[in-house]
Amino acid sequence: MSSSAPHGFRGVFREDDDARAAYAEAAGIARAWPRAVAVPIDVDDLTALVHWAHDTRTPLIPRGSGSSMPGGAIGDGVIVDLSRWRRIGDVNMRDRTIRVGPGALRGEVAAVARSHGLRFPVDPSSGAFCTIGGMASTNAAGSHSMHFGAMRRWIRAIDCLFADGSRGEVRRHEPPPRTPIVEHALAALSDVVAAERTNPSRHDGVIKDSSGYAIAEYARSGELVDLLVGSEGTLAFFVEIELDLVPLANATSSVLGAFASIEQAVIAATRARSAGAVACELLDRTFLDVAASGGQRALPADTESALLAEVEGSDAESAAASAHEIERIFRAAGATTVRLALDRPTETELWELRHAASPILARLDPNLRSMQFIEDCAVPPEHLPAYVRGVRSILAANETRGVIFGHAGDAHVHVNPLVDVSQPNWRERVQRIFDQVVSLASELRGTLAGEHGDGRLRTPAAPRVWSDEAIRHFAAVKAAFDPECILNSGVKVALPGQRSLGEIKYDPALAPLPPRARGALEQVERDRAYARFRLDLLESSR
Repeated sequence: MSSSAPHGFRGVFREDDDARAAYAEAAGIARAWPRAVAVPIDVDDLTALVHWAHDTRTPLIPRGSGSSMPGGAIGDGVIVDLSRWRRIGDVNMRDRTIRVGPGALRGEVAAVARSHGLRFPVDPSSGAFCTIGGMASTNAAGSHSMHFGAMRRWIRAIDCLFADGSRGEVRRHEPPPRTPIVEHALAALSDVVAAERTNPSRHDGVIKDSSGYAIAEYARSGELVDLLVGSEGTLAFFVEIELDLVPLANATSSVLGAFASIEQAVIAATRARSAGAVACELLDRTFLDVAASGGQRALPADTESALLAEVEGSDAESAAASAHEIERIFRAAGATTVRLALDRPTETELWELRHAASPILARLDPNLRSMQFIEDCAVPPEHLPAYVRGVRSILAANETRGVIFGHAGDAHVHVNPLVDVSQPNWRERVQRIFDQVVSLASELRGTLAGEHGDGRLRTPAAPRVWSDEAIRHFAAVKAAFDPECILNSGVKVALPGQRSLGEIKYDPALAPLPPRARGALEQVERDRAYARFRLDLLESSR
């Protein structure tokens, strides 16, 4: 522990370059050196840290596995690593709930629920290593959110530590905790909430949105939980979370369809959603080309877009019947090829196509870096073809290859531009692509963040997709709950002069990180070891 650790703090507090560098990067493109790293032992420890930060005006940055893309887990402040708070309580079978620590891994929570015949249905692709606290902070979703919704819907209660060091549990259908800061905040926001009931801050027609504060949802429901979920650590620390669970599916089947146009695929996805599909993934031709280069030639070469849908049933027979209905829908919409998977091994094989691109991308030209800086836009479903075609055009105009995929049922698209960092103008290209895609999303009335949050990447661009009134309301929310701006400052509400694209960790011109930290971060990226405690990795790379 450093000699400058906060008074009364019993956990690890490090200010050395190795520790700071190990937390200077997360899964996204950015690098930002923190001032220090703190690993609190328990809530009392975290409370001491919050009081110290309040007194010294030191920003605190909550962090779980560090698997977030848009830079919300790095920054100029003290990283507060809660990844070791991994307690998973007993399943309450009567209420179908479970209480977990913010560092509990989604995969481990799902396994515990499964052992009781239940499931936690929010399933981001990072589910094996992302934390429940991180998922709650970004209103995470996943491939099954089309049917089950995003994280907000599945959180019953949050035990919070607020910016003034007070603690209180926020629970649905119960009054808010009577802590000074909560009472002050709700009083200060009364006019904002009234205005939101008349003119809600939302992107009309967008199905998934984790951008901005959910002040419109709070105004509608009156549940403070709804405002806290998706707030990205800017309003409170989450020290325990109570989740709702549902019964496991008795049986599933899957359907893969190939389409000659993205318009046909969008029509098919919309109809599949109405028919009860629980997932419907989009694989754009850019994705299929990369998969084919790795030997995954599952569809005709002239396929422009493919859909991968899943259905559930009370038994294998009913699941198969639902799959045949999706097959009929796909063919009626113009599918050129349809494949059914009515048993577990065939389903697994079919879904391997969805996950084929990432390992192939990792083996491409080492000068090509997969940079996820336009990776989370969602638009109204009728605008999905225009968005995908617009992104393709922007990438082509900037002579940049990219891979496009996502959640067709939600009109939510992920994009991995492949940037050649050996080219002298690569940073200008990245900035240009970012600006042009933000403009495209704005023109199509979309959001910049469907499920990953704003982070420090998208926060400065928020005024381009939100109204002036919405931006004022977001600032009011932040000021009400965190008047000293110590909780993840620069996320949700931009700081003066803040830019979306600062230091990019792939930049060959950046000064190298200390060797031990570089080794630890390379292991995280190579092995997707986000669930490993960074300071342990640091020690093992000696």
